[in-house]
Amino acid sequence: MKKPELLVTPTKLTDIALLAEAGATAVIVGEQQFGLRLAGEFSREDVKEAIEIGHAHDLKVYVAINGIFHNEKVDALKDYMGYVASLGVDAFVFGDPSVIMLAREVAPNIKLHWNTETTATNWFTCNYWGKKGAKRAVLARELNMEAIIETKEHAEVEIEVQVHGMTAMFQSKRSLVGNYFKYQGKSMDMMKSKYDRHMFLFDKERNAKYPIFEDSNGTHIMSPNDICMIDDLEEMIDAEIDSFKIDGVLKSTEYLVEVTKHYAEAIKLCSEDRQQYEKIKQSLYKEIEALQPINRPLDTGFFYKETVY
Repeated sequence: MKKPELLVTPTKLTDIALLAEAGATAVIVGEQQFGLRLAGEFSREDVKEAIEIGHAHDLKVYVAINGIFHNEKVDALKDYMGYVASLGVDAFVFGDPSVIMLAREVAPNIKLHWNTETTATNWFTCNYWGKKGAKRAVLARELNMEAIIETKEHAEVEIEVQVHGMTAMFQSKRSLVGNYFKYQGKSMDMMKSKYDRHMFLFDKERNAKYPIFEDSNGTHIMSPNDICMIDDLEEMIDAEIDSFKIDGVLKSTEYLVEVTKHYAEAIKLCSEDRQQYEKIKQSLYKEIEALQPINRPLDTGFFYKETVY
């Protein structure tokens, strides 16, 4: 049975070898001026080294350029893409159509993975971008299991699904937190986390803490829970989903390595020894649950939830 790729987002260069040893088969790196919600900031030199380290450990290395680009950034984007392509990157992760146009000029041989995080909701759209040059579509996190399997059945491109970690609930290109403090005062509960540059929005009614942070791409509000599908991989593996993603945003190296080990074991057993997977999948879940911060419970995201608009 086909085993899916295990894709992880490292927080720094030294994570890459550790994640490879833990069982990852691909990583995503990049810098925030071009990529959205990266687990770590990787300069040009870091990207070069990341590709070298990754390939030395038989990992595929993808570079995120999935921002929304204005006219003044296009020249810098073109230069960046040409530079990264010369390093032998395995794929660009993109959302803006400008990337396809520029790739034809400066990186015609580099694979493109379409990832807008929100609009890959049907196979027609996935195949549309496939015809434009994308080799993979990253499905929206709001899709349920039935829609994911149905999309894979009809897709003409590879399909990637996030199976672990937090998800983005909201993004604005404006500096909302900075402007809020500057002009409105502190009428909403804001709570600093152990990371100096991160804060939580605290919802007293639901007793939920939403991580919120700002970078050069604006303001991001993240989910209060972490997706965890380690005990429910059967349908997606049987459907031959091409890539399972563990998102490392706001996670520690230690956490990412342990979670990657658990998923690597789960994928191997689910693909090769289904009976054994069924025996241990609950224990794998409980071990990950024990790693969770007290304010970040695990759930199944939208995999089994009806989305109400």
